[in-house]
Amino acid sequence: MAILPIVTHPHAVLRQRAHPVRQVSASIRRLLDDMIETMYHARGVGLAAPQIGVSKRVIVVDVGDEQGLITLVNPQVIQARGAHQDWEGCLSIPKQFGLMQRATFVRVRGLNRKGYVTEVKGQGYLARALLHEIDHLDGILLFDHALEWDDLTSQPEENS
Repeated sequence: MAILPIVTHPHAVLRQRAHPVRQVSASIRRLLDDMIETMYHARGVGLAAPQIGVSKRVIVVDVGDEQGLITLVNPQVIQARGAHQDWEGCLSIPKQFGLMQRATFVRVRGLNRKGYVTEVKGQGYLARALLHEIDHLDGILLFDHALEWDDLTSQPEENS
């Protein structure tokens, strides 16, 4: 496993629709493992392959709830309901946060790391994280749908 560099906006891969994965092979499983290690190292709760410069429809999510680590290949939202607004950050847009409206419940279908079809149901924070990562697969960033924007890059850092 390897910790990979996370690409940041305005890197072109972040705006591209990622390519579907034809088969969950050993190289895709290695990609998943590298993404997991990279996500944890960056202290993120989700990561999409385009965020490490790989245009493939692969995501990993772990919001620290009872579902634990979720790995999905070719994920697609098959059900979404409810609406809630909250602030979101993104590893590819450091120190900037967008107020986003997202579904409060989602059902997502994709392939697991063994290549079998699986479904994940998520509510609240997990729903938000799944939708955020799936947006990355379609080249959608926080900028595109944020109701408000908070840029912390121009604020002075606190000394401790």
